[in-house]
Amino acid sequence: MSSTWSLPTPSLKSSFLKYAFSIALAASIVAPGMRSATAADGGTLVIASTQVPRHFNGAVQSGVATALPSTQIFASPLRYDDNWNPKPYLAKSWEVAPDGLSVTLHLVDNAVFHDGKPVTSEDVAFSIMTIKANHPFQSMLAPVEKVDTPDKLTAIIRLKHPHPALLLAMSPALMPILPKHVYGDGQDIKSHPANLKPIGSGPFRLTEYKQGEYFTLEKFDKFFIPGRPKLDKIVVKLVSDTKAAMVSLESGDVNALPFISNVRDIARLEKMPNVVVTEKGYAAVGPLNWLAFNTKKKPLDDVRVRQAIAYAANREFIVGKLMGGKAKIATSPIAPGSPLDEPGVEMYKLDLAKSQKLLDEAGYTKKPDGSRMTLTIDYIPGDEEQQRNVAEYLRSQLKQVGINLEVRAAPDFPTWAQRISNYDFDLTMDVVFNWGDPVIGVNRTYLSSNIHKGVIWSNTQQYSNPKVDELLNAAAQETSPEKRKALYSEFQKIVVSDVPVYYINSTPYRNVFAKGLSGLPTTIWGMMSPLDELYWATPPKT
Repeated sequence: MSSTWSLPTPSLKSSFLKYAFSIALAASIVAPGMRSATAADGGTLVIASTQVPRHFNGAVQSGVATALPSTQIFASPLRYDDNWNPKPYLAKSWEVAPDGLSVTLHLVDNAVFHDGKPVTSEDVAFSIMTIKANHPFQSMLAPVEKVDTPDKLTAIIRLKHPHPALLLAMSPALMPILPKHVYGDGQDIKSHPANLKPIGSGPFRLTEYKQGEYFTLEKFDKFFIPGRPKLDKIVVKLVSDTKAAMVSLESGDVNALPFISNVRDIARLEKMPNVVVTEKGYAAVGPLNWLAFNTKKKPLDDVRVRQAIAYAANREFIVGKLMGGKAKIATSPIAPGSPLDEPGVEMYKLDLAKSQKLLDEAGYTKKPDGSRMTLTIDYIPGDEEQQRNVAEYLRSQLKQVGINLEVRAAPDFPTWAQRISNYDFDLTMDVVFNWGDPVIGVNRTYLSSNIHKGVIWSNTQQYSNPKVDELLNAAAQETSPEKRKALYSEFQKIVVSDVPVYYINSTPYRNVFAKGLSGLPTTIWGMMSPLDELYWATPPKT
């Protein structure tokens, strides 16, 4: 398979399957120095974000805080549109070997880093092997054996076995191409000085950073795509108070707010006449809010108890009332919006009678006081709507079937993470991202080989099902789009039936923009992708 700049855009699912699985086939917040923007000169965009990056190198750090700046500073082999279609970026075309054991990238010949040196296949090879060795998503590039560089503009990725997730792994948020001449000097990549003074080949270059306050990105005049970026400057103000940022947005001092998930904030923003609120831009992120079970701890080691809790929980009330209808219901381990999502799973509609019957069958009959058992529920601190409020609601809801639920608060995230990763819990609320392909973000929760004590967001449920292991391992290498989808469908049905996790909703992330902006980032990666097409169609008032 190959792709060029002139490729037509295929349909949603067919293109995703054709490309993503083709491995078998071939901000008071006014920016310092901010000036009036016009449609002609591009102007300045001011973003207010509560996500504070540790540094700017997405090759060794995951998460939205790093991805927003990293995807502006660094370019990647591919990028994606809003229909899951891979598009050329640093790679003007690519070919997948018929046996699926190699992918050949043909690079553009006019890309240079911000220091003026050309981007070559050596940089691509160095970056891929660096990411493989250092990125927290170890499954993402696990099958990569090496990268050959027969010439300066050709990189051949060699694989142990077919790897259908590889093309999505070449997205800007996951595969920034680093300059080997900067990062390949022998220093520890995770603490490299260039992580805070990065040099990339993306549309913007970092020109100023005041830690904890703001960073400034300016247009890179030698960016390899003609006519881009359209903006002259992006200033990201790092804020702790979303409410203050919203006031600044309303007054025009701020032009964009990414990663908004508080439903009350969303409702308020939707009423502002001068802004656009969109849920587009999170399809690949796949953020799932769920209730997790410690499947090795009595009484939750009995699937009937877990199913009983699922039938009593009432996710429709949680999403419709507690979240004001702003979130989407989630019913399986693959997020809604993914082409691999399986709708035909057990829905666990509210059924208190069935819940009580299952508890009786499991041997947990009611005591004279009406109770059957007492359990604790934890939650991630700092998120009232998605975490604490749901935990408090479940305490009252499960009492109807005789389960006494004690809500246990943690003083901070490290305390919660230590408890959960060391299996010191009964039930816990949690939020976990899909990250595009199941191999990257889903498998880690369910493979029995990923039960690692002390590691948060591994298989902390200690869930083990040999059939699930078999399906996930097969799907990770399956080159037929239809067969791969069937494997994941079967996986989802089994996991939903086993209930190591009760799925509640997709986190209702929104991006918010001033109305004068056009070319909004509504791709599957949203604000975690290059903002080179964003521009002021109508200049903001100053």
